[in-house]
Amino acid sequence: MNLLEIIFIAVALSMDAFAVSVTLGLSGERASAGKSQTIYFLLPGIYFGFFQALMPLLGYYAGALLASRIQTFDHWAAFILLAFIGGKMIKDSFSKDEKSDNEKTFGFVKMLLLAIATSIDALAVGVTFAFFERRIFTSIFIIGLTTFCISTAGVIIGNRFGAKHRSKAELAGGVILILIGLKILIEAVL
Repeated sequence: MNLLEIIFIAVALSMDAFAVSVTLGLSGERASAGKSQTIYFLLPGIYFGFFQALMPLLGYYAGALLASRIQTFDHWAAFILLAFIGGKMIKDSFSKDEKSDNEKTFGFVKMLLLAIATSIDALAVGVTFAFFERRIFTSIFIIGLTTFCISTAGVIIGNRFGAKHRSKAELAGGVILILIGLKILIEAVL
């Protein structure tokens, strides 16, 4: 595999993370200027970039032995995680409680589940890397960096468009997460 192919794979793997990042930006409050705004925009990229790099590494070392077992349920795991978080976002969009800060939007458990759900497909990519490539660390660096940049851009885009209509955006974001989960499930089943 050459560098251009790795970049294309990285961009393709980061598309689910981008869509989720946009929904996080849509549903979150506009961050105040300064350091907190920088963290607000970078945090999803850090989570998603890390897990998009970690999963191919795990897949690379797990190899073909576990691939058949993982592929039988990976789509279900991604669907359940995304549907759960999407459902919670939809429920929260109807809640009268105002968020006091971005903690609810970027809580540790929520971000961890989203990062795992959007990076499960990267595990299978890591298995294929074991067959075609010897330089796994270059590949995971490119995948992680690409996902970090694309996810950060997604949060910024979502935040710019969703700040005025937070509850509607959170509802839309929840629906989008559920649809992404359904897409993953349907593609795997068909």
